[in-house]
Amino acid sequence: MSTTVSNSENTATPAVARARAIDDWRPEDVGFWEEAGARIARRNLVFSVLSEHIGFSVWSLWSVLVLFLGPEYHIDPAGKFLLTALPTALGSVLRLPYTFAVAKFGGRNWTVFSALLLLVPTVLAGIVLEPGVSYGTLLAVACVAGVGGGNFASSMANINAFYPQRLKGWALGINAGGGNLGVPVVQLAGLLILATAGAAQPRLLPLVYIPLIVLAALGAAWKMDNLTAMRNDKRAMREVSRDPHTWVMSLLYTGTFGSFIGFSFAFGQVLQVQFQAQFDTPVKAAYLTFLGPLVGSLIRPVGGLLADRLGGAKVTLWNFAAMAAGAAVVLVASRQDSLGLFIAGFVALFVFSGVGNGSTYKMIPAIFRAKARTAVASGTAPETAERDSRRRASALIGIAGAVGAFGGVLVNVAFRQSFLTTHNGNAAYLCFLVAYALCALLTWTVYLRPSVARLSDV
Repeated sequence: MSTTVSNSENTATPAVARARAIDDWRPEDVGFWEEAGARIARRNLVFSVLSEHIGFSVWSLWSVLVLFLGPEYHIDPAGKFLLTALPTALGSVLRLPYTFAVAKFGGRNWTVFSALLLLVPTVLAGIVLEPGVSYGTLLAVACVAGVGGGNFASSMANINAFYPQRLKGWALGINAGGGNLGVPVVQLAGLLILATAGAAQPRLLPLVYIPLIVLAALGAAWKMDNLTAMRNDKRAMREVSRDPHTWVMSLLYTGTFGSFIGFSFAFGQVLQVQFQAQFDTPVKAAYLTFLGPLVGSLIRPVGGLLADRLGGAKVTLWNFAAMAAGAAVVLVASRQDSLGLFIAGFVALFVFSGVGNGSTYKMIPAIFRAKARTAVASGTAPETAERDSRRRASALIGIAGAVGAFGGVLVNVAFRQSFLTTHNGNAAYLCFLVAYALCALLTWTVYLRPSVARLSDV
């Protein structure tokens, strides 16, 4: 049964079947939103967050499992950084097809399928994790965990379609922040297993997630909806791929989300390698590994709210300046071998990467909203301009999500090369500092510098 909303009455007929399909969805219509839209969107948001949360946990599973891989596995630090880089890479590649999948198969249907797909990397990890397993096998199984990274793109594209423009920053921030929390949660679960069962029981961690994955899929099947108006628009993808703003925003998102996911995967290893005396056992590193991802995830909705009130570009500019300062603190702490200052600097990087995740995603629909106003002023029908704005924003969310996630690969590669060549992370920290400064300059130049071509209210 489908849920249909009457254009004249602004009321919704409740769906009684669980094969939900909503034919008429008008979130910008205030009457529709207050009467039925907000309730339906909120229900879909809750179960989208749950599935995405577990997807992030599976995606970042190997950031914890590498802490279990002691001398009996015969893997050096460079090898462990590669184990965390591979799932990041596959997750970034999958984000683009996952974005298209929502419109092709339906948000509810794809959420169920993509959740069940998480069983593959968890079951495989539970089977192969034991001393004597080949490094190639571990690389292959770690790579498969990248399917968890694709869930973010489909979830964001789906929730973007449910919410009105004025609430997108909040909704996308909640959706992404709740998903990002999957990183510290799996790291806390790893800490619990290390502290109780010990480092000899790594397969317990992926096995814990099997029933949770099944529950997430059942919840999505029971409570979520498909928006039948969503369509894959290949023309929109072609249009935004030629738009310079697409690649500017992809680069900015690489600086924020790429940093968040890259640091989340690498932080525990960095502590073990750079401060070996203080973190001589996996459980000691695990006590701190979750801290940065936790605060970065919790703060992400704040970035969206700030962007709603102050403007996404302004928040993003100052945020990158703060990230550059955080990288400078980490660099100084590394050179002085100051653990306290090092942790403070890294926590700051996590906090501001979370804020930037929210503010940059708010900028994407705002950019096309500004272009829509220009089009209307030039004679385009308001309905056409609004429809074009939405489809292009959805397309850009998919591209930026895919490109931005690849930043996590760059972070892990930077750490790997820095530790291989200099036995410390100083070169990587300097690269991060320069990158954030350039992102701040780019944000000001494109979106805040006074000029005739400047887009308003971005």
